[in-house]
Amino acid sequence: MTRITFLLAIAAAPVLLAGASAQAAPAGTIKNVVLVHGAFADGSGWKPVADILARDGYKVSVVQHPETSLEDDVAATNRVLDALDGPAVLVGHSYGGMVISGAGANPHVKSLVYVAAFMPEVGDTLVSLQASNPPAGKGIAPTKDGAYLLINPAVFHADFAADLPQAQSDFMALSQVPLSVKSASGQIAAPAWKTKPSYAIVATEDRSINPDLERSMYKRAHAVTTEVKGSHVIYISQARSVADVIEKAALAAQ
Repeated sequence: MTRITFLLAIAAAPVLLAGASAQAAPAGTIKNVVLVHGAFADGSGWKPVADILARDGYKVSVVQHPETSLEDDVAATNRVLDALDGPAVLVGHSYGGMVISGAGANPHVKSLVYVAAFMPEVGDTLVSLQASNPPAGKGIAPTKDGAYLLINPAVFHADFAADLPQAQSDFMALSQVPLSVKSASGQIAAPAWKTKPSYAIVATEDRSINPDLERSMYKRAHAVTTEVKGSHVIYISQARSVADVIEKAALAAQ
């Protein structure tokens, strides 16, 4: 084979995305999954779930929203959704549940998955939901200017990521993304779960959102609910269980 022939053969070969495998999602299922992170975190935490979904044949997008206001975060999610080539499952963790409740109105979204997430009714804010059934963790405090919120690094492991290695949670504490007070006070006028199929995961050992609050929000919304033993960051510590629920949502949304 000449060098030119070899290069032409390489160019004609199918290209696989890094992390994907030859296994495809079942025929007729939704192929797009959009992942939305929560407060005090960024999208990189979704990597364990994203890797599993890619291996199972899904096209994964991760939203890096700024946590500057709920409106900004919904707009950032819509930009990702608008770029898709087909229908999607939209997934939110923690505060990300507020975001997907707004962005879920996007016509690309066929179903929603709430992962240890807030699932607001009209008029609810993150602040009001937390006050209605407070979590065990008490480490959230405002920054000096009062505009943003952060978790005290001294309790980050216990309150946010108790089932991760200490070194991993320590770095997450150092690199946490501040949540704006505007974001925590934002409301969704027409939550998307009212009109689209919704799935939800309760993190039974959650200290950042009271597990009973998760249960009550999901019951109120008639979401198909799964309970998984783990901390607030079950999307990292229990990635396979979380991916299974996302794939269930994709299979059901024909």
